[in-house]
Amino acid sequence: MTPPPARPKRATIFDVAAEAGVSRGTVSRVLNGEPYVSETARQAIEAAIAKVGYVRNTAARNLARQASGAIALIVHEPNSVFVDDPNIGNILLGTNGALSAADYQLVTLVIETERDSERVSGYLGGGFVDGAIIVSAREGDPISRAIADLRLPAVMIGRPDNQPRLPWVGIDNRGAAREIAERLATTGRRRIGMIAAGLDRDSGRDRLAGFQDALGDAFDASLVSRQPFYTFDAGVAGMTELLEREPELDGVFAASDAVAAGAIDVLRARGRRVPDDVGVVGFDDSAWALRCQPLLSTVRQPAALLGARAAELVLAQIAFGETGDEGGVMLETEVVWRASA
Repeated sequence: MTPPPARPKRATIFDVAAEAGVSRGTVSRVLNGEPYVSETARQAIEAAIAKVGYVRNTAARNLARQASGAIALIVHEPNSVFVDDPNIGNILLGTNGALSAADYQLVTLVIETERDSERVSGYLGGGFVDGAIIVSAREGDPISRAIADLRLPAVMIGRPDNQPRLPWVGIDNRGAAREIAERLATTGRRRIGMIAAGLDRDSGRDRLAGFQDALGDAFDASLVSRQPFYTFDAGVAGMTELLEREPELDGVFAASDAVAAGAIDVLRARGRRVPDDVGVVGFDDSAWALRCQPLLSTVRQPAALLGARAAELVLAQIAFGETGDEGGVMLETEVVWRASA
């Protein structure tokens, strides 16, 4: 009887080091996502890993056995935005609720710098989590690529077109923005501007596109102020810029409620009444909408449900290898009309 063929020997970190011509310590630093490794050495190590077929034992073991019992929530925002944005907080709570019910632990990772991206990539490759949920992914996001390369169960909240094909859960930002901007226009406004934000991600681009759809031939690109983040300060800067460009502005679509709150503060300081002189609408129906005076007309998006649904999709991947609908999951939004427009 012919004996079965011997199982191939698993490649080790020493095999990678020998193939790359570097020390084991240098390989370890690259695997852990640490800095202070030359680009030449890093490229040699990555090529050696691919050639010898090295897989970290901890990652392979933990992913196979779900040993960590943890899911990462990866948030691409500055620390100040992470703390102040009610949507992120609600996504976090929704995610945690669904994971807690399944006896999983939530690990929150905030990415603000390129070094953060390297650190988090190394952490994910170490097998410390069984899956990941990505919030606010940007263009050219290295974390999404790292997750795809690791074949880590993952879900995006939002659906960037230029990222690796990962399952996603989101809302129709373009359709919702179009709906509320059309509603604003029906109030008789003639010079309507937008404070657009987050244009390096799908939500910001889609909200601007929806605004343009709503205005059609009346759209004026000079009445769009482009801001980096969905923040109160962005609303202050954007409203100031728009009033300088067009003193007769009588309508504003702010890309988020926090942005709208900043815009209303500027209008009040300039003696412009809301909604009598300028109608203002926002997006999110977050706590910011109820802080505004008058109360803000806005789009309600189900932030907590986005987090919960994303968690469910990750857990399904871990348990059954299921990713859900290939096109992702789209949740409904609702225009909430109040007194600001």
